[in-house]
Amino acid sequence: MDLQGTKNFWYCLNEPTKSLKRLGIFGNPEKTGAGDLISEVILLAEKSGCEVILEVETSKLCDFVNKPTLSLQATAENSDLLLVLGGDGTMLGAARSLAGSTTPVLGVNTGGLGFLTALSGAQFAELWPSILNKEYRLEHRPLIEARGTGSGSNILQKAVNDFVIGGGAASRLIELEVSVNGEVMTHYRCDGLIIASPTGSTAYSLAAGGAIIAPEADVLSITPICPHTLSNRSVIVRMDAEVGVKVLTKKLEVYLTADGQVQHLMSQGDEVVISRAAESITFARLPNSTFFTTLRQKLNWRGQP
Repeated sequence: MDLQGTKNFWYCLNEPTKSLKRLGIFGNPEKTGAGDLISEVILLAEKSGCEVILEVETSKLCDFVNKPTLSLQATAENSDLLLVLGGDGTMLGAARSLAGSTTPVLGVNTGGLGFLTALSGAQFAELWPSILNKEYRLEHRPLIEARGTGSGSNILQKAVNDFVIGGGAASRLIELEVSVNGEVMTHYRCDGLIIASPTGSTAYSLAAGGAIIAPEADVLSITPICPHTLSNRSVIVRMDAEVGVKVLTKKLEVYLTADGQVQHLMSQGDEVVISRAAESITFARLPNSTFFTTLRQKLNWRGQP
């Protein structure tokens, strides 16, 4: 079943009769044991008759030679499935780089919490037959983008999880004016502000008291960080809304940060508009990997007694 009528998210089952032919691999060199796991994946794939394509920097983590090595984008374009080995940060960086790619991305967790990864490195050998037989479903997650000005230059930045507008080194309140579709919503005095996609609701937004949002929900969340007014709470708006944030603070460095990884300096009077991006990213999910299963596991929630 293909539910592509929804705007930001859908499941799509693969054709069960076709097995995986080309597997791309991208790994985080900073993760302990990444090289050993990559070698294990290559051996399993070769025994199954599956061609392996290594991202150029990833190829340096293992002893295999004479393998095709390409850029991350080219690795994805020439693969039926891209394995990303690392934690959520690795997944976020890869997803931004691959924005708009139709190649499914399967995350293998070698890091910490791992909300975006579908399985752990220790599970890979056991689940390889399911991966080889393409027994996974596809989730098309939307990206969000920020457009505006920052310290005299134009900003056009995409994110998977969230944008955070916050102070720099100084631990002081900043002042922000926030509007939705051109209408002023409120002025915040706070440590910062998080505008998150449904995918990012379980990241910084959750830590700041924001709602957990199911991935298929077509919404954005606006969550203040330590607001000076205690009545300020997380606000949910439609994903096709335009959320404007204007910096009112004087004499303080304010940064727009995408996914906790890419920063843009902003000054008094600078403004960005955050909205749904045209691009999406496709995640592959195995049958036993669902959103609520992940919540129960990662947050120690109770399921059945």
